[in-house]
Amino acid sequence: MSAADGPASPATAALAGTVVTALRERAQTVATAESLTGGLVGAALTDVPGASAVYRGGLIVYATELKAALAGVSDRTLAADGPVAASTAAELARGAATVCGADWGLATTGVAGPEPQDGHPVGQVYVAVAGPVSRAAGEDRPVLVAELELRGDRSAIRAQTTRAVFRLLLDAVRGDDDDRAAAGQGATDRRGGPVSGAEI
Repeated sequence: MSAADGPASPATAALAGTVVTALRERAQTVATAESLTGGLVGAALTDVPGASAVYRGGLIVYATELKAALAGVSDRTLAADGPVAASTAAELARGAATVCGADWGLATTGVAGPEPQDGHPVGQVYVAVAGPVSRAAGEDRPVLVAELELRGDRSAIRAQTTRAVFRLLLDAVRGDDDDRAAAGQGATDRRGGPVSGAEI
């Protein structure tokens, strides 16, 4: 893997900068719960000057039991679906935002390799974004989850995951702007590339 594709690549730094700018424009904050990325998402954000205005903090929940103990993932979810699942990613994102008191929560979970894990192939990854508390969602945080099938070595998969969760956040921010515009609250400038995902 070349340096241009790695966790500290210009592409990752550019996306992190776009995230910080977008959230500063909206006076919103973000927090992270990371499994396979092990802090790369938070590190990329805090490399951006001015990140302290938007980044609340993060949880590194590599061990399965810490996903419950620190991020609040339910034991039922972990028992039924395991640590690598859309449901687990969604609860991690909600937990990050709630525990850290942020508007947005980001989560990463998956298999970076070199070996498969509990029946999941290398490169199977879930990223999730939890948005601000919504009355339309019953006072819960709406969550957007994307399943990824990534290729490359361990470092490449972790770097791609970091960029994917940033793109998903920017996609969610655009959607939040659209919702506010539809409600007559106005919308601000929107930035970032698209990432497909499912809302749960």
